Amino acid sequence: MKKDNVKINYEDVVIHVDNVSKSFGDLHVLRDVNLQLYNGENLVVLGRSGTGKSVLIKLISGLLAPDKGDVHVLGEIVNRLDDRELRTLRQRIGFSFQNSALYDSMTVRENLEFPLVRNKRNLSRGEINKEVEEVLEGVGLLRAINQMPSELSGGQRKRIGIARTLILRPDIMLYDEPTAGLDPITCLDINTLINEVQERYNTSSIIITHDLACAKMVGDRMVMLLDGKFERQGSFKEIFDTEDERVKPFYDYNFIV
Repeated sequence: MKKDNVKINYEDVVIHVDNVSKSFGDLHVLRDVNLQLYNGENLVVLGRSGTGKSVLIKLISGLLAPDKGDVHVLGEIVNRLDDRELRTLRQRIGFSFQNSALYDSMTVRENLEFPLVRNKRNLSRGEINKEVEEVLEGVGLLRAINQMPSELSGGQRKRIGIARTLILRPDIMLYDEPTAGLDPITCLDINTLINEVQERYNTSSIIITHDLACAKMVGDRMVMLLDGKFERQGSFKEIFDTEDERVKPFYDYNFIV
């Protein structure tokens, strides 16, 4: 169940996607979309596979450029930044990849140290150890600090991936299918962790998913991508209280099949 004590500032916009379009050849993925993420909010983006959800967060993080429109993140227009400015902005954006993206040849400790040392070169060994241990404790896996990724379960790898993202204390978290490939109990654990991250680190987050149980548990607000546009937005009930045949099968698959 969603927590009631999360503070969201609905006057402070941290991401504004402004009339953005993106195509790949003849495939029009996003069509003049507009989207806002508010400070402290968990925003869920729903949609079927291939509807442009992952493209959206790649545009937000500057991994792709829009064909039209602008992407505003933390006061910067992402698609107008040079490489140095983009690298600086990305330090404030945490990207939790679907496959966790851990380095298999590194221990958990080394995986977390890597982004920290790379971006904060003046830290002492004691400060590095403190940061690593603190963020691992925050995701409940301090005991795994010296293990290799191959020794961890899928849910544990997902948690370590989130921890590695959090170690730079980002203002924004982008989660790409955080529960994909996980069993129902582990999904529940990851959903709980996403809510805990929101509370503990005061993050603003976009969660890309087609898992409605995840959406219902973590989302303060939801939007649904349909035919390249955000056709529906609001609470879970507002999204699915419809006879729209593009929406109903999505709900039925998650909760009936």
